[in-house]
Amino acid sequence: MPAAERMSRVDTAWLRMDNDVNLMMIVSVWLLTPTVALHAVRERVRDKLLQYGRFRQKVVHDAAGACWVDDEDFDLAAHIVPHELDRAPGETERQALQRLCGRLATVPLDHARPLWQFHLIEHYEGGSALVGRMHHCIADGIALMSVMMSFTDGGSDPPRRKPRTDGGGDVDDLAAAILEPLTEITVKAIGLTGQGVAHSIDMLADPSRPLSGTRELARVGLQVASDVAALALMGDDSRTALKGRPCGHKVVAWNEPLPLDEVKAVGKALGCSVNDVLLACAAGAIGHWLAARGEAVAGKEIRAMVPVNLRPLDQAWKLGNRFGLAPLVLPIGIANPIERVFAVHRRMHELKGSYQPLLAFGVLAAAGLFVKPVQDAILGLFARKTTAVMTNVPGPARPLSFCGSTLRQTISWVPASGDIGVGVSILSYGGGVQFGLITDRALCPEPQAIIEQFQPEFERVLMLALMLPWGDPAPRG
Repeated sequence: MPAAERMSRVDTAWLRMDNDVNLMMIVSVWLLTPTVALHAVRERVRDKLLQYGRFRQKVVHDAAGACWVDDEDFDLAAHIVPHELDRAPGETERQALQRLCGRLATVPLDHARPLWQFHLIEHYEGGSALVGRMHHCIADGIALMSVMMSFTDGGSDPPRRKPRTDGGGDVDDLAAAILEPLTEITVKAIGLTGQGVAHSIDMLADPSRPLSGTRELARVGLQVASDVAALALMGDDSRTALKGRPCGHKVVAWNEPLPLDEVKAVGKALGCSVNDVLLACAAGAIGHWLAARGEAVAGKEIRAMVPVNLRPLDQAWKLGNRFGLAPLVLPIGIANPIERVFAVHRRMHELKGSYQPLLAFGVLAAAGLFVKPVQDAILGLFARKTTAVMTNVPGPARPLSFCGSTLRQTISWVPASGDIGVGVSILSYGGGVQFGLITDRALCPEPQAIIEQFQPEFERVLMLALMLPWGDPAPRG
């Protein structure tokens, strides 16, 4: 029997989050020009990707949870497979690829093998398309971006790490600390000095570090108590066409990238972040789609769970999941685009002073301790209070190449848990901002109709921003 490495409790929670309508797979597409051959992709994976030991390991369940175990029968051909694009009459290549991605998002990975797979469409729009599927228990979006960087031409090899066998490590130590009710170590874990959640996690490595005073301790304790109550007492989300029982059939869509420089310029003019502008555009696109269906959206809001990175970026190569979730209320019923950006800005500012992402991480760690029915009941609370999952991952500023071909566009789709039926992914790459949308067919059979509203929403914000007086004060957070 190969040596086993204990899976962290948080990763175990993600492993067991699969259900009959949502699989915990991150699905992505690379569009490449010119064509890439199958043998070249396999050779690159063998040389680069497999240096991450996790991609040679399968998952073995046991009474304590799960372990990573080397797959002694590892077969690279089973993980990188050729795929012919099956086009229906009248379908464009993009429509056929979108249909394929939606179907692959509902096909479980083979748990007898490492939980990832690439599908190569060798001929697509004058080049190739590479569809990747990875189970969320392997890594989060920030970590997979680090993998992507090493996987492309000229990418560096990952640093060497020693495998853990005890399942401990800093992530599980953090989880245990959060589960303690406001003890001194909990206060340390959540960040007494207010220098950010990633720094707060690293404080666990130095438990002798002194506290900075009873006044600060009291302030943090009150904030934590408030955030715990906020998470526990959150009401169920508003009912819209996007909130209901999914059927398990996925549909995906994407747009052409927005110019990142223009988004940055709008954010600077409004005194807001790029993220504020993009999330406001997403809220406007969703609101527009609902209104077109005849729903009354004026003054209405929906809640989205937004991942918050909890690790230093230079440690992303370690893989695993190290992020919390923050509940963001999206003002889909605000018609004025500028007012909507300011509303998102205020709400994001409120979340920045909150410990809810770290507490949500603790909930995930706790869920990983229990059997699946108990875990499902715990995480079902989040699903009932949420319409969508939204993620924003920063990518390389310059275009990359892969096996000698240019990576002209990259799209990804975030998975959803429980009965959540909408996932919005925002990815910056090569000077552009890419939106990807995945929905359940029972709730939104044509996500392209929402995606097509992203650019008009941004153009409205851009036009109004240009009309604002120069030197207009930034919104107060």
